[in-house]
Amino acid sequence: MILEVCNITKKFGGVTAIKDTSFSVKSKEIYGLIGPNGAGKTTMFNIITGNYEPTEGSIKFHGQRIDGIKPFKIVHRGIARTFQNIRLFKSMTVLDNILIGFDYQATYSYLEAILRFPRFFKEEKRVRARAFEIMEVLGISEFADELATSLSYGQQRKVEIARALAANPQLLLLDEPAAGMNPQETHELAELFFKIRDEFDITILLIEHDMKFVNKLCDRVMVLDYGKTIFEGDIKDAIKDEEVIKAYLGDFKHA
Repeated sequence: MILEVCNITKKFGGVTAIKDTSFSVKSKEIYGLIGPNGAGKTTMFNIITGNYEPTEGSIKFHGQRIDGIKPFKIVHRGIARTFQNIRLFKSMTVLDNILIGFDYQATYSYLEAILRFPRFFKEEKRVRARAFEIMEVLGISEFADELATSLSYGQQRKVEIARALAANPQLLLLDEPAAGMNPQETHELAELFFKIRDEFDITILLIEHDMKFVNKLCDRVMVLDYGKTIFEGDIKDAIKDEEVIKAYLGDFKHA
């Protein structure tokens, strides 16, 4: 297992957002974290990435605990994420937005950068080449010199994913990547994620509401409802599970 979430509880004052939740993700798996609004999915992402500390429980990445570690150190360990709302630098080009993802990997010192030592130029050349490799995979290299925010919504989402990939993650967390996309864009995005998994040799954990998208993409899913796990397993079984149906659509028996 690449990721182990062990008995996580998160409380905000008197509100319990997540209660005693556990799951694990296998290496190279595409794993879905699903559930209705307010189920605690994004809170779980924030705990995994170090933005929140759990009230109880632990998070293990490659067998080592990462709960309580600062977010930038978790990125260094090999976990990157995107956000539900696209967060791009508005005044920067597509290329520059992606180059930011390489920042912590720089092998030159600040002094070498200021004085423009040879190692600085060698590293900058390597990083730019790698950025174009990532853009080629995602199909956005032709937009490298355009302002990121001038692109369509779907292309902006790809820029954000490319920036996350620039951090060279082993685990990529995607928060509602298909939100706001039409069916054709959603289909293409699913195919892209299979390509990303294979070409970058990474594991994907995603939050998503589009069940057709999840059904096409995910190997396994966990369903949260009011912070509690109500299902874990194959998506085909999830959509037939009585508790899952009740969480999404209400209790028909007593309607």
